Amino acid sequence: MLWHRRIEPFTRPLVYAWFRWNRGLTLGVRGLVTDGEGRVLLIQHTYIPGWYLPGGGVERGETAQLALCRELQEEAGIRVLGRPLLLSAHSNEPRHPGDHVLVYRITAWEPCQSSAQGEIHAVGWFAPDALPDDISPGTRRRIAEALDGVDSDVMW
Repeated sequence: MLWHRRIEPFTRPLVYAWFRWNRGLTLGVRGLVTDGEGRVLLIQHTYIPGWYLPGGGVERGETAQLALCRELQEEAGIRVLGRPLLLSAHSNEPRHPGDHVLVYRITAWEPCQSSAQGEIHAVGWFAPDALPDDISPGTRRRIAEALDGVDSDVMW
């Protein structure tokens, strides 16, 4: 197990409290990126277990789309071409009070150099019918909503 993952349960409440105090509400973005074979791009972080859609927090002075493009480049080496399609908005209240997540679909992209510095453990492409067992439940739901037509849940 990576050492980041061992300390994350203890540091999470402090990080969330800091964000809540500093920002009140937070906004995150996630990108559902597919390739020519219909596979979905997923990432593993160094600090929490499981597979997730790439993305992250929207910073002050940054639009959600710019944050998404920045995070995809940083985490996965993906340069978005054109405009991402907003699929859904979700509350992440049970896990992170005051947090909301926007999910975008990206079909036009090109590879580029990733600039992640120790945050990403692995990047992988998976067929929607062969997702990894340790994918996060929210990620699995977002993929089903986008690709299988499952009704969108407002909760992450």
